[in-house]
Formats: sequence, C-alpha cells, structure tokens
Amino acid sequence: MLKSQQQIIADLQQKLAEQQHVLVSQQREILEQQRKMYEQMDLIKVQYGMLFDTVKQMSFQSLQEDIQNYFESHLHGLQNQVRNHLQKSYSVHKVEVDAKVINVGESLLDCGLCESDEFCNFQKTPSQCEKCTLCPAGFFQMAECSANSDRICQDRDECTESPSICGERIKCLNTPGGFRCLGITEKDAALGMCGEEHFFNKEMQECQACLRCEDGMVAMPCSTVSDTVCSAATENKLSESWAANIVLPSIKSGISQVYSGLNLEIKEKLPCDILSTDDSSLVFKQHGLLWTDLNFAVKHNCRNFLQLSLKLNGSEEDYELSGVRIEQPEGKYFQSTSLSSVAEVEPSQTLSVYLRSPNQFCNQSKDLNIYDLNTPLSLFWLSHDTGAVALSAQMSTAMHYQTNYRPTFKIISVSDPYMLSLSHDGRAIKFTETGVVKFVFHQALYSMGHTCVREGFSLISYVNRNGTNRELMNVFKSGVNYRDTSISASGATKVCAGDLLSFEILSPAQCNVRYFGDSSGISMFSLIWIPSAVSSAISATVSVTGLPTGAVRNKLLDFTQVSSNEKQIQLVSSGQLAQKYFIFTEKGVASIAFNLKLIHSCNVLKVTLNQLTMDHMQPTAVAQQIGGQMPEGSIWTSVSLRASFEVHNGTLISVSLDCVRGRINQITHEHGTSISVLWISS
Repeated sequence: MLKSQQQIIADLQQKLAEQQHVLVSQQREILEQQRKMYEQMDLIKVQYGMLFDTVKQMSFQSLQEDIQNYFESHLHGLQNQVRNHLQKSYSVHKVEVDAKVINVGESLLDCGLCESDEFCNFQKTPSQCEKCTLCPAGFFQMAECSANSDRICQDRDECTESPSICGERIKCLNTPGGFRCLGITEKDAALGMCGEEHFFNKEMQECQACLRCEDGMVAMPCSTVSDTVCSAATENKLSESWAANIVLPSIKSGISQVYSGLNLEIKEKLPCDILSTDDSSLVFKQHGLLWTDLNFAVKHNCRNFLQLSLKLNGSEEDYELSGVRIEQPEGKYFQSTSLSSVAEVEPSQTLSVYLRSPNQFCNQSKDLNIYDLNTPLSLFWLSHDTGAVALSAQMSTAMHYQTNYRPTFKIISVSDPYMLSLSHDGRAIKFTETGVVKFVFHQALYSMGHTCVREGFSLISYVNRNGTNRELMNVFKSGVNYRDTSISASGATKVCAGDLLSFEILSPAQCNVRYFGDSSGISMFSLIWIPSAVSSAISATVSVTGLPTGAVRNKLLDFTQVSSNEKQIQLVSSGQLAQKYFIFTEKGVASIAFNLKLIHSCNVLKVTLNQLTMDHMQPTAVAQQIGGQMPEGSIWTSVSLRASFEVHNGTLISVSLDCVRGRINQITHEHGTSISVLWISS
C-alpha cells in the first residue's frame, strides 16, 4: 500500500509539473502577443504622422478628411482589440507562479527575493528581477506589478473621456499618450486648446499629456506649448560599509619597532567610494561620520602590555581615537580584544591601526604573531544627510585604588551639543530626542590581588528612563594581578527623549583597581545617535536551552530576543532556522556587537559571524574572532566580536562556535553573553 501511495504521489507531482509548465508557456505567449500589438500601434502611429504631413502640404481638405476618418476608425478598432484581448487574457490566464511554495522535485523558474518595486522576469534565461514598468504620461494602470508579472499600462482615450476636448467643430483623434485636434494651429494651442495637464507638441502636431516627475523633482513646469522638465534625480547614499585585512609590516634585520610604535598594514578587499587605501592607512574622500571596528588576536612575550590604537591623522593634529591594552600573558597563547571608535571625518584625513609597547625589550622579541582573522577591520560611514550626531568623551583618572567604579566623562567633541549632553554629575550621557544609539566604552586599569584574577571584572551599562535604571548589557573581562589591561563594551539600543546612558565597573572584594584616563585614547567613550526614521536596533541573549557543550565544532548559537520587534530586523521564529538566524527585510548597513562569557579548555576558540543570502545557499564568514586558552587561575573568560557589513532584503546572519582541541564546559546565558544588531538605511 505504501508503494502504491508513493506511485500516486509521484504521478500527481508529474501532472502538477506539466500543468505548471503549460501555465508558464501561456503567460509567455500573452506577453509576446502584447508586445506585437504595441509594435503594430507604434507602426501605425508613424505611418499616420507621415501621411498627415503629406496631407498638410497638399492642402486637399477632402482627402484630409477621408484619411482622418480612415485612420480614426482603424486606430479606434485596433485599440479596442488590444484592450479586449488583454482584459480577456489576464482575467483568464493570469499566472502567479511561486516556485518557493510548489515543490515538485525539479528546478523551477525562480528569481529568489526581489525588491518591492521589482518583478521576476521569466522571459530572461535565467530568470531575473527587473524594475516594474512605470506608466508614462497619457497612460493608466490596468494591472498592478506583482511578484511574477510586470505592471500593465493602457493608453488613455482622451477623445472618449472628454468628447468636447477639442471644441464642437474640431474633430479629436486619440494617439498613444495624447490626442490630436485636427486643424488647430500652434497659436490656438498657446491659448490653452489642449486643456489642463496637456501641452501642444510642435513636432507631432498633437496634444500630449504632461510628464509627471518622480518625487516631485520638477525643474520647469508644463506649459501650453512645452512639456514638464524634471530635474536629475541624484541618489545620495546615506550609509556605506567597508572591510579589510591587517598584517604586521615586514620586519627588517629581525627587529620589530613595537617599542616606538608601528602602523599595521591594511590590505584592501574591495574598492570603496568614500575612501582609498595606502599601505598603512585609509584616506577619506568624503565628509561624514565614521564608526570603526577592529577584531585583533596576538601572541607575544613582551615584558609589559601592548597598546592597540586607532589613530586619526588630519591636517592640524594627529590623535588616537581610542585604544586598548593587551596585558602581559602568563604563557604563550593567543589573546584577543576588540576595539571600536567614532570620528567625524573630512576629505584627505587618514586612519591607521597603531601598535606599540612601553618596554624596549619587545623590539628584541621574535615571538610576536598576529592571528590571521577573517576580515578583522570593518567600518561604516554615515552621510550628514542622515541627521546623525557623534560624540566622544574622555574618562577622568581615578586618584585612588577602589573596587566598584562609576566613570565621570569629559566631552572632547560633539557634532550637535543640543542633541547630546552630560548629566549634572557628568556620569551619564543625556539624549534630547528619540533615536537609536551605537556606543563603545574603553577603560584602562591596573589591578592587584589574586581575587582579581579568579573572579574578573564586569562592565555594566544602564539606560535610565524616568528615574529608573534598566540594565542594558553586562560584559565580562578576565582579571589580572599586578598588570595593566583594558575592559571594553559596545552595543546598540533605542533611546527616548530624556534617557540617560551610564556605566559601572564591578570588581571583586580584596581586589585593588586603579582606573586611568588621559588624552592617549586608552579610556574613551564614543557614540553615534541616529534618527529612528533611518535606523533600528534589537538585542538578544543566548537561549538557555540548546547551549553547546563538549567537543563543539561549528555549532550555531540559539538566541532569545529581549528587545521589542523591529520591521527591518527580526529573529527567525519558525522553521529550521528558528532562533539561530536574524533576518533583514530592507537594504542597508548592519553593525553587530557580540559578547561571550564561558568556561572552556580549548586550545583556540573560534567565534564566526556567518551570512546567508539567496545568491549563496551556503553560509559565508563575514567576520571572525578567537579566544586563546583560559587564563591561569581564572574561573571565566570572554570573547567579543564586532563587525559592520552590507545587507539586503532577505540577508540572514548567525553566530557559530568552533572549539579546537578541547571542550566547552559552560556558557552563561544571563549576564555576559549578548548580541546587539544595528541596521541603518542605505
């Protein structure tokens, strides 16, 4: 019985495939017939124009009237045939084929996901998305553009709609896109004979409908004797993303100059309109606001920390936008960090990645290796047309050792002081209007005490609304003993007018910490505020169920959304991709900040941001970060990943873990592991 049922299903699938093939063939025939009829109408129009010019030269009134009557009836009959045929064909044979819904075991015609103003053209091989036809002046829409068929436009018969449009004694002849009042002169037309929203075409000697400009871009309005002139529509980009690789410069005589400082080489992946690359810097071509993310992993045996910075070089001064300190390790293993910054850039300014050590011994060390991450440097650029506002602030140096710490800010630069300001005590940033913010916080510190190593530090960010604090995110950092290090956090969230954004660093008891703040960029806070009209953001934590443990190889993480739903970004809630993928529904730029807190014994822990599109059914890596071995004496460790990249309608992203030679023992799902996703319109 099962075999017979399978045979019946196979027969039904075969019949369904045959019927679908017939329907697609019918649609192609209809489109071909429509094209031929419009070609006939264009040919008759040309022939009529030539004969009418001859009639005017001969000035035979009787012959003119005969030809007029002949072509008037001929055109009228042909247009009725076209109208009746199209209405009959599309009411009976209109086909809406969706290969994504009907699966009959064979490859069907499908374009994937087209934009809202596109349709799938089956006549092309292979099928492809094309822009929907816009009905020209003098035509009306007969069928709306759908996923699998173009918009159908029909000529408007002005003579039938307005019988007295040419007056009582002058005959009206309908033409494609206009009409002809037989016998009127240009002088008559200048007096308004063609009527409203029409002009007299001197070359065609007929009245035609005035052109309608898209988005109201009118350079010169329509007059009685001239058509509308539309201004050139300029497509201004609101945002753009870019990414590159970084490598250590070639070392001459076996001695690196890390002590005095060196610029890492930037290897461009794709060209970009907003910048160009030199060997060790980016050169900007346009004004705008810039957000930069850098994922960095290094193995070194320097006798002190390494300082990694993003440096902006301008015509007047050079300064470090932000920086982090990578502590001296207890053994030879990779250490990772993430660095971000905000800047208002101008043409000819340059950005470089700077690495240095305060200890001269590092120059004699040959054990300085940078891990080859996938696209470690990424950025997004915002036009001033977005209305975005950038702010950079410096943290004050704490005079005494302490445990818990609430930093005080000193604003260095702000592009609009009305939109962003400090609270009365200087410990929070206040927002004047509702919008979306992307922020980064870097704090350099020096700690003493074994409990520092064992329990580590937590950096908590709060949003205060109407006097009530709400925890936004919690980032963990492994502690150090008699060492310099940095703790960093980055994220995105929606804010309302009057909200306050503040931070607090928690350290364990019997752990003495000193917090630094100076002009070198090691303790900086930066953010970009973006209007909600062109941006949105969501936040999520890892799901408590399905957390990967054991020997994990390329395992996708499950997420639980903790913020409100957004139109442009959604966490997939059903199907095989549920809870694992975020989907974008509009084209733009995305910026991701991911923080992971865990216990593991992996030699190397790889965190990868994956992208899945309709063009590539296999996921591709957008960015990558690694974590080395667990610091000796520490209970927990952490890894952070940040990246910016371009997205389209239907783009999916996920985060995967890969443990090399070892196992993952535990991942925290409440505090310390989170992801924030920012979307900005392009």
